[in-house]
Amino acid sequence: MFERFTEKAINIISTAQKEAADSQTYKIYPEHILLGILETKSNICSRLLVYAGMNASTFREYVYNKYKNIQHNFKHTNIAFSEYSQKIIKLASELAGKKTGSFIMPEHILLALILVSERAETAVREDFKKCGVDTEKIKQTLLKLVEKKNKKGDFHPELIRKKDKSEYSTVQSIFKDGEAKDILDRAVAKLTASHYEILGTEQIVQSILEDSDSDLTKLLNEQGINLENYTGKLQEVSSRQAEFEEKQIIFTPNAFKTMLLAFETAKELGSANVKPEHIILGMLKAKSGIAYNIFKELNVSDDNLAHKIIKPIEKQMPETLTILRLAKREAQSMNRNIVGSEFILLGIIGEAAGIGARVLSQLGVTIKDARIEVERVLGYGNSYTYGEVVFSDRAKKILEIAWEKAKKHKNTKIASENLLWAITQTPDSVAMHVLSNLGVDVLEITQGIKKELEEYKKAED
Repeated sequence: MFERFTEKAINIISTAQKEAADSQTYKIYPEHILLGILETKSNICSRLLVYAGMNASTFREYVYNKYKNIQHNFKHTNIAFSEYSQKIIKLASELAGKKTGSFIMPEHILLALILVSERAETAVREDFKKCGVDTEKIKQTLLKLVEKKNKKGDFHPELIRKKDKSEYSTVQSIFKDGEAKDILDRAVAKLTASHYEILGTEQIVQSILEDSDSDLTKLLNEQGINLENYTGKLQEVSSRQAEFEEKQIIFTPNAFKTMLLAFETAKELGSANVKPEHIILGMLKAKSGIAYNIFKELNVSDDNLAHKIIKPIEKQMPETLTILRLAKREAQSMNRNIVGSEFILLGIIGEAAGIGARVLSQLGVTIKDARIEVERVLGYGNSYTYGEVVFSDRAKKILEIAWEKAKKHKNTKIASENLLWAITQTPDSVAMHVLSNLGVDVLEITQGIKKELEEYKKAED
């Protein structure tokens, strides 16, 4: 019944139940709920009532006297709700909204209590009058507050910040080792033979196809893309116009775009190294350039090829891939197309098995509390469509920091602790704001990660 209640809302109901028991009644009446709101001091509703002239001690004495003559058979603590209290709980749920992940907060309960008292002429309406409370004024305040919480829109604070200066001034600085470097070295060697001075997508893909032993090359061959027919198509190309859209640089603009998208794809798939499959996926995302045009002439389906490349990666269940998929799901549940740092945080917690999740669990951070805090900061979006879900600038920065951390420790994959550590390096992110609201600081997180890694190494030895 109370799965959608926030902790403060649950505290109100628990206090109401206690007040009902202390007053020796056999049911929770609206007055007890009102006492619960007054007693739960760390919320705006109790402050509104106090400012309106209500006092918890005085009102409690009044309620106890009011119900002292009620006959009861009080033998257990599982006290039922009265008819009107049930209506209050039901209306509070309706006011919170029907969207997936919506939560019932103190303001929903108080607003529901006032509305029910107005509609049904309940005794609590007279109680308000005796206390001199202007319920109409409180109601209007609560209506605005509830509307604001339910319809904050799609504003995201991580999209309006100044963009971070990238540490990567050239593509070469990203692809400086591993398989990607070998591919670029072979591609650059082709420039002399082709009489070009600027590296294009066609040389990069040709270099990938030359590695006949790789799984990716075998997959491309199955899709009708082999070195022979690709080279044949390439020789038919008489102009590189498809490679140029803007100013010329060491890479053609489309090659530059493809390689940067490959870098983004590697991070999103949880890899600390850019691999040939990431480059092909980057080219499919860019949807431009000579290599892409050749793929189209060979009747290659973008979606089908991408699915076949990603499928074996998914089977390995990399932590970051799981976390980011959960993050996207969390964003969608709040009607948002933008995955900010806060949804990556929810993904880390939701993944549950990684070091990042264990550290947060030991610090008392639960998925329910974290979701509530995210909702409080952002509210629900109101224009979500089932289109592409994108990452905020801050989320991209966190992925970049996590990638660098994994590379520094010579790891092949980005782990959950890398993502959590990266969040601590972005103090102005929504995720850190959420963690701060939950009473967790950077030092606790970094020490927790260090401890978990030390224990992991001991277990391996």
